Amino acid sequence: MWWNRIIFGIDGYEVVMWFLTYSMMGWLVESIYMSFCNHKITNRGFAKGPFCPIYGFGALTVFFILRPYSDNSILLFFLGSFLATTLEFLTALVMKRIFGEIWWDYHEKPFNYRGIICLESSIAWGFYTLFLFMFLQNIVAAFVAMIPVRAGRAIGNLILIGYIMDFSATIYHQKKENLQESMDEEQIQQFEQAKDKMKDNFFDIIVVDKTIDCGLYCVL
Repeated sequence: MWWNRIIFGIDGYEVVMWFLTYSMMGWLVESIYMSFCNHKITNRGFAKGPFCPIYGFGALTVFFILRPYSDNSILLFFLGSFLATTLEFLTALVMKRIFGEIWWDYHEKPFNYRGIICLESSIAWGFYTLFLFMFLQNIVAAFVAMIPVRAGRAIGNLILIGYIMDFSATIYHQKKENLQESMDEEQIQQFEQAKDKMKDNFFDIIVVDKTIDCGLYCVL
């Protein structure tokens, strides 16, 4: 079980709880931000629950890889910018492959690449990395430390199982809708082809009929 493992020199319980905390915090912050931008309540998670694992994976990946450079703010900024941008690009490719869509679009941003990454977000990732090491990680670690281990494990298991079920159900419905849409498009295409064929046959009949009429007229 992951609770009892040592992950990069840190107790597995703490790592899992950090992951859950970052995932829920990321969902909350982005949902609030997008709700403000859209002027309506917006759920920024793929599933229905308040959970966005991309923030958990992203924050912990940056934290574990860049820990050796935490004393050098300038280097940390550039490495964090590069690493987070790379993760953003790879995540977009995976999302496009699995879901057929990407949850963000930078086409209107200057210096963007295929609407997936852009200079503005890369600079922001650098500042987020500094914020992560200077403040956020300490806050998250202190919050997790406040939770009794037994209660934390129980809560963590419930959140993970609940999200897996929620995510699986969402994937199922998404694939079902995509299949239905593809079937509808195929049926529409078949109908249009049949309509065009009937139209061509109708014109052929008219031409043949007029030809016969002309022939009879000439004979008479």
